[in-house]
Amino acid sequence: MSTKKQYLKNKPYCKVTFRLSKEFAGNGKTAGLAGEFNDWQAEKTPMKALKNGDFTVTVDLATGREYQYRFVVDGAHWITDTQADKYVHAGIANAQNGVVVV
Repeated sequence: MSTKKQYLKNKPYCKVTFRLSKEFAGNGKTAGLAGEFNDWQAEKTPMKALKNGDFTVTVDLATGREYQYRFVVDGAHWITDTQADKYVHAGIANAQNGVVVV
């Protein structure tokens, strides 16, 4: 798992590419990105399946902020990014949300 950030000159946002590896997606057929930027609705930000089994998606996020997020595989399995910028408690059990800082 990883994130790649591309800051744009003269634009108040950053293109952030999120990648969920096959190792963590398992045999999942679909994946989505859920977070504060889409009201935690993974279906609003579907990820593209790559030939190697990884999933990826790029989103535009306003700079100067932090955003909590998680990956959702097959609409049911919530996965925390192991390479997030930082982590916060998700508010349920021992779950954590990843945080991307832009």
